Amino acid sequence: MTETNSTARPRLFLLRGKEKALFRRHPWVFSGAFHHVEGNPQEGDVVDIVDADGRWMAVGHYQKDNIMVKVLRFDAPEVDESFWRSRVSQALRYRQSMGFFSLRDTNVFRLINGEGDFLPGLIADYYNGVVVLQAHSVGMHRLFPTFVHILSEVLPSYAPLQAVFDKSSATLPVDPSQPDGYRFGIEPDEWEISENGVRMLINFYEGQKTGFFVDQRDNRRLVGSLAEGRRVLNCFGYTGGFSLAALQGGASYVETVDISKKAVSLCERNVQRNFPSAPHRGVAADALKYLDTLQDNFDLIVLDPPAFTKNHKSLQQGLRGYRNINQKALEHIAHGGYLFTFSCSQAVSKEAFQTMIFTSSANARRQVRIVRTLPHAADHPVSVYHPEGEYLKGLLRMRSVVHLYII
Repeated sequence: MTETNSTARPRLFLLRGKEKALFRRHPWVFSGAFHHVEGNPQEGDVVDIVDADGRWMAVGHYQKDNIMVKVLRFDAPEVDESFWRSRVSQALRYRQSMGFFSLRDTNVFRLINGEGDFLPGLIADYYNGVVVLQAHSVGMHRLFPTFVHILSEVLPSYAPLQAVFDKSSATLPVDPSQPDGYRFGIEPDEWEISENGVRMLINFYEGQKTGFFVDQRDNRRLVGSLAEGRRVLNCFGYTGGFSLAALQGGASYVETVDISKKAVSLCERNVQRNFPSAPHRGVAADALKYLDTLQDNFDLIVLDPPAFTKNHKSLQQGLRGYRNINQKALEHIAHGGYLFTFSCSQAVSKEAFQTMIFTSSANARRQVRIVRTLPHAADHPVSVYHPEGEYLKGLLRMRSVVHLYII
């Protein structure tokens, strides 16, 4: 391993034998792997990880959590501006190679996907000229001035940059030094984007995640391709991404249900913006309770709920929540109908999700086929060393969720 010259930085000594995990290049090192700490690291500091004999192994951001270090480099200890510029440039070149900067009818996609782009703790989404940065670690949040500077220099050669917005208040483990807001450029409350030819308004201050669910773009397109002539129910519909895709695809009727009145209101504005005479109804209600009141069946139902479990301690409770909504949805799908069902809970494995689908289908007494799995799009790459990055699980079932075809 490389010897470090960064003697001024705190050093975290691994227990003997725990260095094997570092050889596998997983970017998270848990607190139980360390024997002792040399120095006094604070939340967000850059620290060196050394083995039991003091040999340098990696450098990363320190945090006072179960995941004690998010590793930035395994090959050298330097983490200066040239390092950050190189990593950001690599992420942009990848999106260019995948054609995201030349899409004709879409101008929103992910620029940096945390561990998947070897920048753990950093998310950056592009919204038609506005980049929204979101930090999941204090170390990355401290670096926002550096990232704004790098993006303002590098991004314009790929796509226009009009503003950079910081939306980290809900994802940092401590209160940020600055509230959410613009770090660079113009300051509108709302911003218009286009996805697959559909125009949508985004509110960066009030919107979930970075303002929109960017990871579902390909799955929304699939919904649109199957919606013609169908009655569609979009549960946990937020601002209507799946609903707009269904209307674009020729759905005979679309209903959007979300517990947030503001989200439903923005959904209805988005519908009017694109399909002013569309057969659409927005409903501000708890989706699970609303499914209990349904009298009619739908030909296509989308279930894209928020994460029902954030960790393994609440996994069983979360799986019960997924099972309940899927069973209720299956009970209201017409024969030959489709159920798109998703989980964005990182703690829910693919195997646990499919077992939940089996149980909900059996409880609903429906014949169900899984047509395909529905992951996040290619602008959300996953590091081979960090399989946890594949957080989005989706199934299309025929008569069910996540492409299931019901017969």
